[in-house]
Amino acid sequence: MKIIRNRLIPPKRFDAINLFGVLFCRDSSRVTLRVIRHESIHTAQMREMLFVGFYVWYLAEWIVRIFMRGNAYHNISMEREAYENMYDDDYLSHRRPYAWVRYLKK
Repeated sequence: MKIIRNRLIPPKRFDAINLFGVLFCRDSSRVTLRVIRHESIHTAQMREMLFVGFYVWYLAEWIVRIFMRGNAYHNISMEREAYENMYDDDYLSHRRPYAWVRYLKK
């Protein structure tokens, strides 16, 4: 995964953001292996949805979850998959395609 450090992307309240498989980090942020694994899971999701599909679905699900109870960001199925599996070193080697779908109902 390519990592680009800069002062502009992501916005100040975030440490990192994955845009089309490239990880953008603030100069001051600490990028841990856990963060890289989390973002690598998102990259796998992006690839299987041909990138644009990922962003369309992510935004649509976020909008729906704003009106539901809890934190919209943490309740997005793709985030749930990434957070739940970012501690597993081998997750991407045994991850099934569209694994995030099973997190929709949680």
